[in-house]
Amino acid sequence: MNCPAVTTTAVIQTKTGIGDAIWHLPFIRAIAAATKEGSVAFMAPPSSHASELFVAEPAIARVIYFENQGSELTRGLQLWRLFRLLRAAKFETVWILDRSVRPAFAAFCAGVPHRIGLGLGSQKLYITNRGIDPALRRAWVTTWLVELMKAMAVPFAGTEPQLRLPADIVARIGARFAQLPHPWIAAAFGGSHPSKEWPVEYWRTFLTELRAHTMGSVFLIGGPNCVAQADDMVARTVGPAPMINACALSLIEVAALLSQTDLFIGHDSGPLNIAAAVGIPAYGLFGSTHVLDYSRHIRPILPDDGRPYSPDGMRRISPGAAFAAIAAELEMLENKARRRAALTPPSSP
Repeated sequence: MNCPAVTTTAVIQTKTGIGDAIWHLPFIRAIAAATKEGSVAFMAPPSSHASELFVAEPAIARVIYFENQGSELTRGLQLWRLFRLLRAAKFETVWILDRSVRPAFAAFCAGVPHRIGLGLGSQKLYITNRGIDPALRRAWVTTWLVELMKAMAVPFAGTEPQLRLPADIVARIGARFAQLPHPWIAAAFGGSHPSKEWPVEYWRTFLTELRAHTMGSVFLIGGPNCVAQADDMVARTVGPAPMINACALSLIEVAALLSQTDLFIGHDSGPLNIAAAVGIPAYGLFGSTHVLDYSRHIRPILPDDGRPYSPDGMRRISPGAAFAAIAAELEMLENKARRRAALTPPSSP
């Protein structure tokens, strides 16, 4: 974040996930470009990991964490802390990028002169703009934010996040795995809720099939709490392709790895959103959640029976159907790797 530390504009989003932070990025950039400093302070919950994810993002001068979950009493205390943060920062403008009332109320109490929000529901009592059309109340969040950019006459290039990463970390991760054959395929398990997870036995079947059909390498991603599960996956699946437990990588290292990966498959989770944000084909298992449509790189894999998402939806995505969904892409990557290998001169003895 090579920007002035002092900014007059803050952007607030209250959602807790890594993916939520990722798909807000194009809107943050648009708002930052319209400020006199060219950058903003981004305020989000710590679980968004925004300070690590956006370390190379020039539109974000600094990340300020605040909590927004818990009991009514806890949230009341958190609201007081948010008010104090906003008052101490002396922002001239605050953008609230969701329909939440609390940040708008905190900004109002803190005396922020310009408070820009969606204006849906009671939030409209505390913002200074008109908000968006109430008829859009049931629309998807990205639709709300696109409409907000239009209403505020903020030029907006589109919803692709195009995550920027530190070049030194990308180079280091590339060098670390340089000896492994391509194509590189990332498989991410673990999730923010059990209903989002694919059954372990499905993963074993899928990964065995994958290892038998690629001349490349398979990276398992899932965070430090998935290291043991990934070790078990490596031990219980077979195939000629090497499979690497990459769960111990830090989040920014995962992003750097994904930026050099050829294909991703995983749950509706942070890694899926990062994969899309670095521009690789990101196959998402959407059995229990809405399909994310903000990026052309997200390729949804839906339940075999075509029924809409439901709590048991992940069990209705079979390993065979998931492999069939990636088969054409995988074959293209395999052919590309073969052509590259044919053109590479043999090393000297």
